[in-house]
Amino acid sequence: MLLQLEHIGKEFYGNRVLADISFGIEPGEIIGLVGENGAGKSTLLNILFGMPVISSTGGYEGEIQLDGHRVHFTSPNQALEAGIGMVHQEFSLIPGFTATENILLNREVLNGSSMSYVFSDRVSTLNREAMRQRASDAIHTLGVNISPDMVVSEMPVGYKQFIEIAREIDRKNTRLLFLDEPTAVLTEQEAEILLIALQKLARQGIAIVFISHRLSEVKTLCSRIIVLRDGRLITDSPAETLTTREIASLMVGRESTRKEEVPEISDAPVETGSVDDTLNAAPKKKKKPKPALKVEHLWVDMPGETVRDVSFEVKKGEIFGIGGLAGHGKLGIPNGIMGLYPAGGKVRLFGRRLTLNKPRAALGRKMAFVSEDRRGVGLLLDEPLDWNITFTAMQTQGRFLLGIPFIFQMRNEHAMAKETKKFIESLGIKCTGPKQKAGELSGGNQQKVCLAKAFVLRPDILLICEPTRGIDIGAKTLVLDTLREYNKEHGTTIIITSSELEELRSVCDRVAIVDKGEIAGILPASSPAEEFGMLMMGEKMRVALAATE
Repeated sequence: MLLQLEHIGKEFYGNRVLADISFGIEPGEIIGLVGENGAGKSTLLNILFGMPVISSTGGYEGEIQLDGHRVHFTSPNQALEAGIGMVHQEFSLIPGFTATENILLNREVLNGSSMSYVFSDRVSTLNREAMRQRASDAIHTLGVNISPDMVVSEMPVGYKQFIEIAREIDRKNTRLLFLDEPTAVLTEQEAEILLIALQKLARQGIAIVFISHRLSEVKTLCSRIIVLRDGRLITDSPAETLTTREIASLMVGRESTRKEEVPEISDAPVETGSVDDTLNAAPKKKKKPKPALKVEHLWVDMPGETVRDVSFEVKKGEIFGIGGLAGHGKLGIPNGIMGLYPAGGKVRLFGRRLTLNKPRAALGRKMAFVSEDRRGVGLLLDEPLDWNITFTAMQTQGRFLLGIPFIFQMRNEHAMAKETKKFIESLGIKCTGPKQKAGELSGGNQQKVCLAKAFVLRPDILLICEPTRGIDIGAKTLVLDTLREYNKEHGTTIIITSSELEELRSVCDRVAIVDKGEIAGILPASSPAEEFGMLMMGEKMRVALAATE
């Protein structure tokens, strides 16, 4: 047995997050670790990798054995030296460095010289050609075409994920790899490439612990599936003995009395791009809505997501989707409209032109935005949830304040707490209360806080990027249902940008596909999947506007 866990337990801030976890993994084995957000998956990996957050909060209970010997890692360096690699859900790359420099960070190849023998490696120079070759080999192992000279800040988010994994497999002693939601930011085609690469690594004897909310991927890739629920191990079973519906039921801990509570999920291979059956209901047709957003010849200079020339129109009350492959500009559109990156062209809201390159102007016109980068843009990680959820409304709308405007004002703590509790309940945010810091939540619960922050603004137009990234199957249904209900009850125009094509087709009225910085076509969500696939592959279609309404 390569790795054996015995009775692992952990408490955070008085909350029990793990209890009596025991399982093992053999060399070359791939096991799937699944569970709802807050089930304890990331905490378990943090224990195994010796993350400082574990030792600084009292350590953990139980015993870990590696090759039959007891180990107790108190730092990631100890885990790395033992041959354990970790790819976290959030990136840990240096933006200004190239792919090569990130992959070989602290393992640089040096040019030897007589001076280095006297004065140590500090006087040695980098052998950049050898470094570049090593980086290219690691990238090639993953089956992707990324230049080793590309700067990370200019990469689309999918490329960054591949660089994170390439960094770990370049380590010559790696024999156990932990992957926390590695496909969450990847398109279906990129995810398929990654799964093939992971199978190749397993054949080389590297064991892999794979965390994913895409259950079809877990079924395709893993030989065993371990389900955690509320910090406890519910099952450790061979993958072939469980259907995706059974896995979902074990995760949420209840049988379905309403179909949407435990979604039916296809057992088809990952390349089919199947999603929850309950998300496939066709949205109701709108009654001749008025234009809400009109975009003309928009360009956006967003590194890795450049928009060249985009024009489209969204009707009032419509749920409009934007999809496409990573790096082709789909994320650049909402980021440019909201003024987060340099942009040009014309954008009109309800007939009035929007001033670009000024985020406050967009917020002042009752627009709200949920970024794909929840930690870097969406949240104040060191602040409590009530502050995160109400801060933007406080700054732009003057809400949740007491006193006289422009003279003396202070926060209305009671109103902030009341509003936050409402969203904690409605979105199922797992936390200790409104005063818990956002940085202490799991990734999926942080995503829900970002949605709550947008809903508080009561927007006329809501732009959301990757709304279900890193969210478990039950929460995914909840979030998409919440967007549907919000659209229905408030008439809010919603624009969703997502790497999940089937997710867009399930919730949107129409879907635009972006290819190489331009709109390849706009189709009704009910159109055959093959037509969307053609657009993604660069086969532009001329779709009459009348046919899409």
